[in-house]
Amino acid sequence: LWELNRTTVFHGPRGYLDLRTVLLDEYQDRLFVGGRDLVYSLSLDHISEDYQEVYWPGTTSQTEGCRMKGRDSMSECANFIRVLHSYNRSHLLACGTGAFDPGCAFIRVGRSPEGRIFKLESEQVEYGRNKCPFDPSKSCASTLVDGQLYIGLYTDFFGEDPAIFRSMGYHSTTRTEHDERLLKEPKFVAAYLVAENDDRDDDKVYFFFTEKALETEGGSIAIYSRVGRLCANDIGGQRVLVNKWSTFVKTRLLCSVMGPNGIDTHFDEMEDVFLLQTRDQKNPEVYVLFRTTSNVFQGFAVCVYHMSAIREAFNGPFAHKEGPEYHWAAYEGKVPYPRPGCCASQINAPPGIKYRSTKDYPDDVLRFVRSHPIMYQSVHPVHNKPVLLRIDGQHDLKQLVVDRVDAEDGEYDVLFIGT
Repeated sequence: LWELNRTTVFHGPRGYLDLRTVLLDEYQDRLFVGGRDLVYSLSLDHISEDYQEVYWPGTTSQTEGCRMKGRDSMSECANFIRVLHSYNRSHLLACGTGAFDPGCAFIRVGRSPEGRIFKLESEQVEYGRNKCPFDPSKSCASTLVDGQLYIGLYTDFFGEDPAIFRSMGYHSTTRTEHDERLLKEPKFVAAYLVAENDDRDDDKVYFFFTEKALETEGGSIAIYSRVGRLCANDIGGQRVLVNKWSTFVKTRLLCSVMGPNGIDTHFDEMEDVFLLQTRDQKNPEVYVLFRTTSNVFQGFAVCVYHMSAIREAFNGPFAHKEGPEYHWAAYEGKVPYPRPGCCASQINAPPGIKYRSTKDYPDDVLRFVRSHPIMYQSVHPVHNKPVLLRIDGQHDLKQLVVDRVDAEDGEYDVLFIGT
């Protein structure tokens, strides 16, 4: 791109960006960029020329309090924008760390007779706990669905309580339980809503993350890449899992190459995820950028997954371990009905029975999903191998975008990978 002279650079007038989040709005032809104390609105045609900014620093009391608690004034005691979503056609939802005192606010966007609008509604800043991490160095991944924020983050000041939260909107606040079987020191990478069918009650939110795995044998520690999902209409149980996710399950994403010794080397550090939309919106293709730090070699790989393969794993057997001295195996006992992890929808309801919400689920269903959150089958990539492999060590690959283009001899997926 540099050689073709098709790249433009935006440095910002203040000399720093500290880029944390990016939002593309094709309806407005704008690129919104969140960094340290700032949100920029950039033109897609003239990024370095036609831009606006919202300056949103932490308050004096926030920054002073942050420094008094031993945090670094430059790298931590500022308002790092970590959450940025289109709320509607006239507003963005923005959340920042607020010098370890997170806050959320709306930014008004659009046009008026006087020109383009880009203004922070500062009088309506709300406390952002459970919507934005305290620590700018901690991972988070979020998506906004029907005015509700679904986010994976570390919820506390010390970064010791990882959770997947839903807040805002018409449902009650819901989160994962404090249980290492659900999340064990995760690094959240991406979150997406994917429709399962024409019944919106069956919509699911997918989270992509890495974590320390519980399935390893002999007490060894390993990092696994995961895809987890939950029902968008999940409101928890009536007596069990009250205000906790009652449909959250997860499984492993595999991406590996065979080494010279005939043993697979796994790429288990997930860096980025991109959902490539297809003609069938219910079946996007999932592109994932991985990194490995194995003893054999170090490098990066891109693997592609069909949504059908991911759904097949979630519809398969649950992982089960009888006790500390036993190995993990596929659960062979009776699985309660409705199947744990499924949504309260017309499609999943048996004849004559209507589950209006997850609060109507039997307690044994909720107890089962609480004790069996891991699926036994892993998800294998298309062709069982990466579509791209880089082990030269020249670049540290971080971000991935994919575009499908038409050519005379068919369709091609073009990968744009950022360092």
